[in-house]
Amino acid sequence: MSALGYPLALAPVAAIGLLAVALRPVAPAAVARRRLALVRAALVTGTFAVLTVELLGALRLLTLPAFAAAWLAFLAAAAVAAGRRRRRDAAHGGLRAAAHRTVEVVAAREPALVGATTGPTAGTPAPAPPPPAADPGVASRPAGWSTRLAHAWRTAGRGERLLAGTVGGLLLVELLIALLAEPNNFDSQTYHLPKVEHWVARGGLDFWPTAIHRQVTIPPGAEYLLLHLRLFTGGDALHNLVQWAAGVGVLLAATRITAQLGGGRRAQLLTAFVLATTPMVALQATSTQTDLVCAAWVACAATVALDGLRRRAGVGAMLALGAATGLTALTKTSGLVAVGPLLLLWGLAQLRLARAGGSGSRQVRRTIAGSALILLVAVVVVGPFLARVTAEFGHPLGPPRLRESIPMERHDPPSLVVNALRIAHTAFDTPLAPLRRAGAGAIVGGAELIGVDPQDRATTFGRERFPVPSWYPDEDRVAFPLVGALAAIGAAYALARPGRISPTRAGSLRAYAVVVVAAALLHTAMIKWQPWGNRLLLYALTLAVPLAGLWLDALFRRRAAGAGGRRSVAAGLAVSVLATCALAGVLAVSYGFPRRLVGAGSVFTTSEWDTRFLRRPQWAEEFRWAADAVRATNARRIGLVQQNDNWEYPWWLLLRDADGSPPQLLALQSVLPGRPPADPASVDAIVCTGSRPACTALVPAGWRVQFRGYVGYALPPGR
Repeated sequence: MSALGYPLALAPVAAIGLLAVALRPVAPAAVARRRLALVRAALVTGTFAVLTVELLGALRLLTLPAFAAAWLAFLAAAAVAAGRRRRRDAAHGGLRAAAHRTVEVVAAREPALVGATTGPTAGTPAPAPPPPAADPGVASRPAGWSTRLAHAWRTAGRGERLLAGTVGGLLLVELLIALLAEPNNFDSQTYHLPKVEHWVARGGLDFWPTAIHRQVTIPPGAEYLLLHLRLFTGGDALHNLVQWAAGVGVLLAATRITAQLGGGRRAQLLTAFVLATTPMVALQATSTQTDLVCAAWVACAATVALDGLRRRAGVGAMLALGAATGLTALTKTSGLVAVGPLLLLWGLAQLRLARAGGSGSRQVRRTIAGSALILLVAVVVVGPFLARVTAEFGHPLGPPRLRESIPMERHDPPSLVVNALRIAHTAFDTPLAPLRRAGAGAIVGGAELIGVDPQDRATTFGRERFPVPSWYPDEDRVAFPLVGALAAIGAAYALARPGRISPTRAGSLRAYAVVVVAAALLHTAMIKWQPWGNRLLLYALTLAVPLAGLWLDALFRRRAAGAGGRRSVAAGLAVSVLATCALAGVLAVSYGFPRRLVGAGSVFTTSEWDTRFLRRPQWAEEFRWAADAVRATNARRIGLVQQNDNWEYPWWLLLRDADGSPPQLLALQSVLPGRPPADPASVDAIVCTGSRPACTALVPAGWRVQFRGYVGYALPPGR
């Protein structure tokens, strides 16, 4: 890591901190004002990061100096905005203090006059004003973070402290793993990280010839964020922190959603606890996968949209919703399955408030204009990428192979039911093999009974076959039976009896539960079953967990109030479930795969290179063997032969120049019709992965080909 890169890597954190001050909500009645400020700051910073990549990419300036200048300018603007906000708040505090002192003076001299003009009833003496603070300007400012946290800890019960301590401990352990472990996610080796390296090598965002279409067709929002860290540090040492930060953001947004739906401190802590101990969340928080980033943007959209259920939205809220929508679409389009219903709920609520306020058609037009503004902002964020995809493939969703591989191709009711059952079976999988077999057998038998092939390619990804075990703590597959069950129970109660869970927000709670259920149903109706589908559900799970937190809090509240024996038993069972959740979270960070604290593959005992290959240990030396042979020839132009799911990223690490500059890798195959591959005769050496026949078919005559298992290379005569 360069000396300049280290402080620059802290620029996003500093920007969010400054913007959180500048964007604090003005309305004193705003729920969880600090968390809302952080959500706003994250959306602004994320949008800036994305638009910076798009702008500098269009100018072919994806370089460290250009990004450093952009971030320094952004930090300066954020600091100015924060300073102005502090001065404005101080001025308002001083005016309020002066008003209090004026009332005191008048009350001392003309108590009757004060009572006649300012009291609640004319002619009645006003109550004595509160004594002035020693420093009114300081007293008017809200308490700082440390003061509030200290007060919250002092006033918390033992159970609440245990919940908060568990969440904090897990976050710290995940941060440690994220810093110590090298990126080793399978998809990251194939396309997440190679696309970042291609951008750095090319200096722009133009598409390139490649055999792995996902490097150019899958939305790159999370990789845009990685690109900043890549340029700042010259490597991938901090790449895992993007998902870790997204995990923190998910917790902040989810707990605020709980507060917006009427949950107090305990309900919010329960929400954070249940979500933080979910193995999928704990494992992805140390990864370079993208699902947690998507979940964070969806959660931001949800918490901003919920504010619109009770008050008219301003331009700032509309801009925030547009940014959250655009960032979600640019990160993972499946997240729009939830954002769409959220925006619909927001729009209907705004129209209802307009009618209730008697504003008539003017406010209706304002709501329509606000909706257009949200879409416009979203298009500004995701539009450039969609434009490039459309220009390349003639369709904004990419080539046919992408459009047909993940989305459902059949929508008849029996197929939809079978797909939903298979997704639920995988999501609720447990280590109990007999239970798994019985459930899968019932689904397969039922599907055949109603005339549906449970392995139909139109409803099943690729060549995969249902069922597959998914209980093991693997970042790509791990199920969430406990959390899913709690969320389902919470959603059922929120729909049927919302007043028992949240007496003050029953209507909002039911409406939100409808959105959550609709998102889950839309997901099963639009996305094919696949073995690693649980991680695709992470955004929906994030939205559902606040319902679980509210239900659990209501259960404990009724128990404390002396409810009947059955409810006490239910609360006792809930405590047992929470203890099991905690155990699952601890085991996930301790023994989870492919990054763990203890056991084989521990981040403390495994070398950097071996950590990268924990998914495929046998490939570690094969890649090094081929790269050493190619580097020994001083080859500059290196041809690349691979298939759609092969690992490309190790070549970018092994073949880079001594000064850290990226190698010149040229694909000898291309699935992009308008991007022809390089001529094999024009390169100095060839490296291959996967298929030896595919490699030898492209090697020029007379070249020497060497293969060892998965990896091979070819050199021309004389090298």
